[in-house]
Amino acid sequence: MDIVVLIKAIVVLVVLLALLIVVFFYIPAQKAKKERAKKRAKAKKEQKAPRNNKEFTLEELIAVIRNKKSSQEDLKEALDRILKYYGTIHPKLGTRPHPDFDYYAEIFLKLCNHPNTTTALIVNFDKELEKRNPTYKKEINTALTKGLNARGV
Repeated sequence: MDIVVLIKAIVVLVVLLALLIVVFFYIPAQKAKKERAKKRAKAKKEQKAPRNNKEFTLEELIAVIRNKKSSQEDLKEALDRILKYYGTIHPKLGTRPHPDFDYYAEIFLKLCNHPNTTTALIVNFDKELEKRNPTYKKEINTALTKGLNARGV
């Protein structure tokens, strides 16, 4: 009789262990799947939503400047948005410029070599960027000089 009670106890413990395994692993996995599905649906909805002026990324604005077919008005609008939303450069890392400054150096290079650019666009962008980032004045002038030298005037 003792063996029958022992076997019943072992079977009950095995069933209980199986239930605990299901509770600890299967149920949280189902919750995680639902959360991921909600996130995907939200991201899809955001992609379909129309963009307003504030939602342009710096890379998208630089792409307008890279495009040789962009008109003078497109360039002006892109530069205005860059100054409005991305006009402040991250602080320097000691004496070195922040790695994001490379974007601004590329802007000067592409802007100076763009066929539809004007002197006023370049000068206004340069002055406004220097005014907003006085610690980067030397680096901004260097980037502008490289852009103008690449122009081959």
